[in-house]
This record gives sequence, structure tokens and C-alpha cells, in this order.
Amino acid sequence: MKAICYVRVSTEEQVRGGVSLEAQEEKLRSYCSLQGLEMVELVREEGVSASKPLASRPGGARVVDALARGRASHVVALKLDRLFRDAVDALTRTKDWDHKGIALHLVDMGGQAINTSTAMGRFFLSTMASFAELERNLIAERTSLALNHKKRSLEAYGPTPMGYERTGDNLERNEDELSLVGSIKDRKEEGWSLRRIAGWLNESGAPTKQGGRWYASTVRYLLQNELYAN
Repeated sequence: MKAICYVRVSTEEQVRGGVSLEAQEEKLRSYCSLQGLEMVELVREEGVSASKPLASRPGGARVVDALARGRASHVVALKLDRLFRDAVDALTRTKDWDHKGIALHLVDMGGQAINTSTAMGRFFLSTMASFAELERNLIAERTSLALNHKKRSLEAYGPTPMGYERTGDNLERNEDELSLVGSIKDRKEEGWSLRRIAGWLNESGAPTKQGGRWYASTVRYLLQNELYAN
């Protein structure tokens, strides 16, 4: 009945003042006490997004390693999105845990707790994992739509792009920089590689928007920006 408890907040949640690590920890300790679970380790993950696979996060890797070494047979988290957002990662990881006799406990799922040591718990987990990934994809889609709208409307967004200057909340054309963008596009259409274009820009002394050197990745990012589609 040994358990590893996992709590996580992303940077955005910290700013918004979401469910704190301390609040999560308190609920997990109470749950373990009620269920007769012995908490052998508490893993705290701060400022890390759940979009990263569990094993690629510092704290998540500790959980995976501890379970692989047989330190516990239960994983306890507040909600599914503390551990996973990707359905494939969630289902693959929990299926492996299930084969090894490791149960996942989700303490606060609409007022109910879910335990994957039961058939019903595993069914709910697979359903929730799909919805969690759907939510992440919808957020990404809305963000992309909002960003594209700002670009089309020449509204300021993020770092000011090459060829424009920021005036309040709007972008104003910088004809000299746009002329350079046109020259870059011309060379790409002539078959120049991204690395060759970057070398030409550095040799000619053309500054980047941030004042650094040009790299193939810088040129690629510029060419893929919808602002320069026409």
C-alpha cells in the first residue's frame, strides 16, 4: 500500500493563482490517510506544462523511476491533467502500470475519486484521457486562430516581426526591412538553401530584428510567417 504522490502547477497557473502545490498536497495526504496508503514520496513539479510527456519532466521522471524500482504500487494525483494531457502518453503509461500491478488514483474528478485498479476506473481513465487531449487541441486551435487574426489585422503580437514597427497595439510597415524580406524570398525561390541565405545575410551585415546573427532556423521562421505570404 505504498504510494507516490505527484503535484504540479504550470507557470501560467502560478500567475493566475490556480490550485497551489500546497492545496494539492493537502488533498493527497488526506486521501492517502483515508485509503490506508503510505505516502513514501511526494514529487512537486513547478512551472512545468502537462503537454510534456510525464517521463520528460524532472519530477515525472522521478515518479517513473521510483515505480520501476518497485518503491511503490500506487500513484496519487489530484486530477488527470496534473499527470497527462496527451491521450497516448496517458493510456500507454497507465497500461504499463496496470500490467505491473500499479494503480493510479485521481482524487478529485468531479467530486469523486477514481482508482484504476478497478475495471470501471480504467474505463473512466481512457475516456478522460481522450477528453483531456481534445481540450489541449482546442486550446491550441483557438490560440492559432487568434494569432492569425492579429497577423491579418496587423495587430501587435509577441516580439515585433521583421518588416514592421510597433505603434501602440498596431504594426506599421517598415519598408526597408520588408525589402530585405523580399530579397530573402527571392533567393529561396531561386533554390538557395536556408544556410546559404543566412550566410549571405551575415556577410552583407543585414541585422536581424533582435540585432543578432542570422541562422538557417531564423530564415525558416521568417519564411513560414504568414505576414509575408503575399
